[in-house]
Amino acid sequence: MQKSMGGGILGMGNSKKMVSSEKPDTKFDDVAGVEEAKEEVQEIVDFLKYPARYVEIGAKIPKGVLLVGSPGTGKTLLAKAVAGEAEVPFFSVSGSSFIEMFVGVGAARVRDLFEQAKKDAPSIIFIDEIDAIGKSRAAGGMMGGNDEREQTLNQLLAEMDGFGTNTPVIILAATNRPEVLDAALLRPGRFDRQVLVDKPDYAGRIKILKVHMKNVKMDDDVQIEEIARLTAGLAGADLANIINEAALLAGRKSQKTVKQADLFESVERAIAGLAKKSRRINPKEKKIVAYHESGHALLAETTVGAKKVSKVSIVPRGLAALGYTLNKPEEDKFMMQRHELWAEVDVLLGGRAAEEVFIGEISTGAGNDLERATDIIKSMVQTYGMTDVAGLMVLEKSRQSFLGGGQSAAREYSDKMAQEMDDFIKSSLDEHYKLVLARLEEYRDAIEDMVALLYKKENITGDEVRDIIIDFEDRNGLESKVDVVVDEIAQELKEDAKMVKDIPSKDD
Repeated sequence: MQKSMGGGILGMGNSKKMVSSEKPDTKFDDVAGVEEAKEEVQEIVDFLKYPARYVEIGAKIPKGVLLVGSPGTGKTLLAKAVAGEAEVPFFSVSGSSFIEMFVGVGAARVRDLFEQAKKDAPSIIFIDEIDAIGKSRAAGGMMGGNDEREQTLNQLLAEMDGFGTNTPVIILAATNRPEVLDAALLRPGRFDRQVLVDKPDYAGRIKILKVHMKNVKMDDDVQIEEIARLTAGLAGADLANIINEAALLAGRKSQKTVKQADLFESVERAIAGLAKKSRRINPKEKKIVAYHESGHALLAETTVGAKKVSKVSIVPRGLAALGYTLNKPEEDKFMMQRHELWAEVDVLLGGRAAEEVFIGEISTGAGNDLERATDIIKSMVQTYGMTDVAGLMVLEKSRQSFLGGGQSAAREYSDKMAQEMDDFIKSSLDEHYKLVLARLEEYRDAIEDMVALLYKKENITGDEVRDIIIDFEDRNGLESKVDVVVDEIAQELKEDAKMVKDIPSKDD
């Protein structure tokens, strides 16, 4: 029994059986799109290679570095790159692997892991998902927390305190839930430094795509800039998967190279899900979906501040989507102005409004659109201070969480304020819905042309949508709303073009 549990009394095994060191081949060149994070950990590599240089001058290198960021942003890859550049032993372990059913096993494993790292010093200890053992001890409530987890955490704290300033052992840890970690773990002297490994921006996505395209045969027609624009908000792991999916699609078609169409299809799979071409939709529902998506597309192209259309489809995708409109942001945005939020509300209402104008009856297809529109206006009132309902008073505190969907804050406003907020949200939705209805009535023939093309092709591009709208405006002598929107973003695209020129090419 002792042998099967790892040896020792009640199976208190040692880390030599739990983890062994390795020397990764990963280098900083393999990590793209997180330049600031690489700069932050660069001095760790220098310290591990030349510790005497820092000791002589009296500098104290950070004992621990906490890598914080969303899932898939490259935290583990960056930790391996540090070890690869420094050419030192790398002890990689998951936080959950310390925990066993017997109290004290985790603490024993922590002790053994650190002893082994000291013997092989200079070395790096990497604890992935450290929140598994590093959660705040106050979270246990009145009844106390998990004794095994707390003992493991206490031992980790003690071991990190036991390091001398000259000990060439660095502890790296990764988490996407920094808000739940114990305060004692984050104080100076333990994890001295927190490094944000964020989702890449436009330039970062181009670099990441180039890294993953190195070993893939790409066609000469591939425009990596278009793929980077379509993938705003995706992490490095998502981009790697997109390139791999595109290669699989090309292989399935017996192609010798990956084409731009394969990359577009791969992006759609990542964003909207797998196409359900075998799913049979009756003609009535197909008609509703075509008008619904055309309504979204027209509002997106004729509303200043809205994201432009990349593709409109009435092919079912994923679990529930009977059709979709893929919007392409022209640039990365880290904040939104008020008119852009209202524009997003208008686009979301465009689907339901199109059903009412052209079908004469509404359906359940707009449920998610209405939910998102309501949430946007609620945030404008509660969090962003963009309305007269609460003025500059914040009614709900935002919670930083990389996982998203964190617990909502407790209600901090009166019943009267709640009633005023409900009235404002309802009246705003009603007002914007009337404006959207009027826009669709004005562009009725353009919608009909769009629906006819959708019935014929099932998928139409953003350029085809814009051509239909501009042609309608020319025939009816209307001032082009599309041109107004295009002029607004023209200067921003010039700045993007300058940025792309400065990024090294695949050959470089």
